[in-house]
This record gives sequence, C-alpha cells and structure tokens, in this order.
Amino acid sequence: MSLLQTLVAFVVALALLIVVHEYGHYLAARLCNVRVLRFAIGFGRPLFAWRRGPDATEWVIAAIPFGGYVKMLDEREGPVAPQERARAFNNQSVWRRIVIVAAGPVFNFLFAIAVYAGLFAYGLPEARPIVAEPPAGSPARAAGLESGDTVSAIDGQPIATWQELRWRVVQAALQREVVRLDVIDARGQQSAQSLDLSRYPANEVEGDALERIGLRLYRPSLDPVLGQIVAGGAAERAGLSAGDRVTQANGRAIERWEDLVTAIRAHPGKALRLMIERGGQTLSIEVVPDAVLQGAARIGKIGAAPSVTPEQAERIIVRIQHGPLAALAKGCGKTFDIAWFSLKMLGRMLLGEVSWKHLSGPVTIADYAGQSAQMGWIAYLTFLALISVSLGVLNLLPVPLLDGGHLMYYAVEIIRGSPVSERVMELGQRVGLALLLFMMAFAFYNDLNRLLTG
Repeated sequence: MSLLQTLVAFVVALALLIVVHEYGHYLAARLCNVRVLRFAIGFGRPLFAWRRGPDATEWVIAAIPFGGYVKMLDEREGPVAPQERARAFNNQSVWRRIVIVAAGPVFNFLFAIAVYAGLFAYGLPEARPIVAEPPAGSPARAAGLESGDTVSAIDGQPIATWQELRWRVVQAALQREVVRLDVIDARGQQSAQSLDLSRYPANEVEGDALERIGLRLYRPSLDPVLGQIVAGGAAERAGLSAGDRVTQANGRAIERWEDLVTAIRAHPGKALRLMIERGGQTLSIEVVPDAVLQGAARIGKIGAAPSVTPEQAERIIVRIQHGPLAALAKGCGKTFDIAWFSLKMLGRMLLGEVSWKHLSGPVTIADYAGQSAQMGWIAYLTFLALISVSLGVLNLLPVPLLDGGHLMYYAVEIIRGSPVSERVMELGQRVGLALLLFMMAFAFYNDLNRLLTG
C-alpha cells in the first residue's frame, strides 16, 4: 500500500473515532441542557467552520488532526450572561458533570460493541482451532498436542475458531496459568491436556505468542497456486494473478504452498524471481515481498492466499453467524475482554513485568490502519473497533487532562462534599501534562525504533 493510501486510512480512522468520542460529550451536554459553544475536530487553525443548531454551536475542522474537543459554556473560562448561568457546565450537579465527561469514552465502547455485534451477525469465515505439529521443547509439545488435534474447549469454555484459541491462550500466558484443553484428535478420540504457561515470560505476551508456546495453525498440504490477491500488495504490484502456479523461486523448485511461503518470508524487501505457469505458458516474474515485523523478526509477505478447494476449505474453515441478540451479547463480551486485557497489560507495564516497547504511537497505528485497509473492509472495521476500545480505556485513566482525571476530581468532590480547589486542579494539570508528554515521547520513540529495525 502506498504512503498516500496509508495516510488516508489513518486520517479517516482518526477522524471517525474522534467524532464518535466528542459526539458522546456533545450529546450528553445537550441532554443535560448545557450550552455547547464549539465542537472541534483537531487543534490549531480552523480549516472549515460553520454554525448550526438552536445554540448556534460552532462546528470546526482544524489543521492538526490529533484530537478534538467540545467547548461548553463555563464561568471559569469567561463571562456568562445571567440568564445563561443555569446552562453553564460549572453550575451543573456533580452527577451531571460525571455523565457529560464519561459519555466520550462510553461512546467509544458503544461504537466497538456495534462493530463487533455487526460482524458477529454478518458471520465471518474463520480458521478452525486445529493445531499443527508443535516444535520440540515447546509447552504445546509438553502438553501432548499433535498435528491435526482440534481444541474444542479451554478450561471448560467451548471455542470454535482459531481466533478464540489465540485470545484465551494469550490471556492465560499473561496470567502465567495452567489451562486445560479439551482436544479431539484426527481419529475422533477425545482427551484433556494441560498446557502449562506458568513459566511463560510475561514481557513476551505480545507479538506471536502462540508461536513461542508452540501452537501453530494446521494447514493441509496445498498446491503452490495463488488464490485471492490482496489489492495493492506486492503480488498485485508484480503482476501476479489468481490461478498462477509457482514452480520455482530463485531457481529452487516449489512443490507445495509451504515451500513458497518459506521462500517469501526469507526475502523481506528483497527481489524474488518466481517462475509461474499461467494459461499453458511459463513466465518469469520478479516480486519484492513487503517487509513486515513479526515479533523481533522481519519477514516477507506478498499479499496472496492459496487456492483452496471446497473440500479443503470445509476441513479448515468454519463460518459462524449469530442472531441479533447473541451477536450483541458477544459484541459486549469482546469489547469488555479487550478493555480488561488492555488494563491488565498497562498494569504489568507499570509493575515492570511487561516491556514499555509495546506502547505504540501514531506511526505504528497509521501502519496498522494501512495494512488493515489493504486487507479489506472487515479487517479495517475490526481495527477501528480495537482502536476505539483503546481510546476509551486511555481516556478513563485517572490522569489529569484526560476524562478519567476529571472523573477522579468529581469522585473526590462527592466524598468531600465540595469541589477540588483550583490550585489542586492546576497542579494536577501540570502533572498530567508531564505524564502525557512522557507517554507520547516514549510511544514515538518506539515507533522510530520499529522503523529503524524493520
């Protein structure tokens, strides 16, 4: 994907999620009869501005897109006409102020729930939880798992997809737990296996955790024939097409799809000469795999999937579709799981048990936005939901300047029976600003480090 496409995907994602967040504040303020003076997307010099609504609210799109705000009538920020004082934010009860401030993060969570519920109702083709042969010395091998085993439940909770397996195991790895896997082998025999993750290094819980544990997705032996080609990927740029059979890669014979994958992964950002058969002709095509980070390693990807027969697809793919209520319940559950997992990861970072290198900044987020957009609308929507949950969690942290900091002040006000003094709030803003600048600097450093290393 080009830099321009990546930037467009990033800006669209950022703008949409900011609008969702700020609209939560705006709507709550209107419902509480607080006058909204300005609804701004971005900071700095206004690029577009117009007024509309019963209160002549100013709607602004500003030059710097990293954020937004809703400015409400407030006696602390300027004179307020006597007839308007009842509509000023500072004159509202503490409970109304809590509702207005909390509405932004809540809308981020509601957006994620709506996206996940829609996807669950739509039904997605996903890989079945069938494992390949675990490598020697891995926890999965020690658990007794073998190639072709299907994991049907984890700690008694049924699972149906590889993504569910990944999510449950990663959470268990973070907690360093021993989990029970209900397994059905290739012969149909059922058994229970114990996967011991008590010694798993918590600072390696991100990246390809399943690979370190030894859980690899089972893939049947496939012919090296290209199926779906990802738009804008290296395969499309090189002129490869669906139906092409790859016979050689840099002079080496390619007999199975796995051989082609191995050759591509070994050439991140390097030219790879492929011999292909197309329509009875033999062609030589040079492709330069995109360099992608997988954990600490750089691997190559070209954006192509194998051609799979219906019989093979039935063996490894399952499509799960839920009714409206079940989809909504699963959407709520998934949003809660991600939010709770994010908080646990942050807690581990603060305790020094998980490396701060996992903190991502705008460059990494933009990269993920571009990659997900390249993969299709489903991946892009999933990315938006994930970032929306992260934005909601971040804003609820008890850090001054964030929504969570204001909610912390209101909690103190409820306990004391009087508002926090302006002096305390001013000191809190300074501390909060310092913390946010530190986090932003560290995240940006991680972004630069990722760029320089791959």
